[in-house]
Amino acid sequence: MTSLIFSVSAKPEASSGPVNGAVILQYHHVSDKTPAITSVTPAQFREQMAYLAENNFNVISLTQLVAAIRANESLPEKSIVITFDDGYKNIAESAHPILKEYGFPYTLFVAIEPIEKGYGEMMSWQQLQQLAAEGADIANHSWGHEHLVRKLAGETDADWLARVEQNILDTEAAIAKATGHNFKMLAYPYGEYNAEIQALLERHGYIAVGQQSGAAGVYSELTALPRFPVAGPYADMSSLKVKMHSLNMPVLAQNTTNPELKAGGWRPELRVTLDTSDIYPHQLMCFVQGQGAKKPTWLSANEFVIQADLDLPAGRSRYNCTAPSKTKGRYYWFSQAWVRPKNNGEWIKE
Repeated sequence: MTSLIFSVSAKPEASSGPVNGAVILQYHHVSDKTPAITSVTPAQFREQMAYLAENNFNVISLTQLVAAIRANESLPEKSIVITFDDGYKNIAESAHPILKEYGFPYTLFVAIEPIEKGYGEMMSWQQLQQLAAEGADIANHSWGHEHLVRKLAGETDADWLARVEQNILDTEAAIAKATGHNFKMLAYPYGEYNAEIQALLERHGYIAVGQQSGAAGVYSELTALPRFPVAGPYADMSSLKVKMHSLNMPVLAQNTTNPELKAGGWRPELRVTLDTSDIYPHQLMCFVQGQGAKKPTWLSANEFVIQADLDLPAGRSRYNCTAPSKTKGRYYWFSQAWVRPKNNGEWIKE
């Protein structure tokens, strides 16, 4: 299969060593009364924050990370960004006091409709204003936590994109009016996006974070920064420590960066060109979500290809690739997100 090579504009040329970035952590609930799959308990959260403090991690804001990427500047080793999606009350009640105790900055992504409808588990504008006054950054999570890639019945491509654009701009305006914050940072609901949405965000000067795993840095797309979800089985400290220490995979080019798969293309071929100066290619291993480990096929000294053996299921999937650093005792980590409808073109219900 032939396709064009896409190079992300912010990516540097190949270098003699790794370029620093940061690990972005993604949380939803900090509670022992909410679904485990989207939660960490207050005790787990305190343990995680204590680990960062006791092991000299450099906890920075998302705005600091973005500024460093845009300027192609290195960050201190072991830099971490903390983010929360949705704006649940338990973040104000359980997480914020711990973060305030350690002096850690964080970003809280909120949708407007749940706030304005007064959903019982969600924070109010008054609570968000208080957190903002105490150092939290309030940012965009769409108006109603919509599946942004999904078109409405009978909607043209142009009408769909105009609707998404208005959604994001209206959300940003509501946040700015209520809190004074206007960071132009979006967290994709459900981690779903496509190339058209990325281009729209870039035109308006936005950055965006997804839910695909990996460390973020100068080799990442600013409209698709990776984050490590921390909840349920992904909150275990032994595996989380490896992720907290992970490095931005030095991806120089890909044949595609668009997650949205078209009809029949349910086994996407991903070709990736790396700067291998700090990586032994034979040690790189990939994983196809739901299909397990898969060794990449190397096409040259620094380009590999990975492809699912079976059709990816309807909904969201990932290809994840990791490789140990030659020099740092840590792992480079990269993930490509995928999203697809069912064979009949309908989307799964969530």
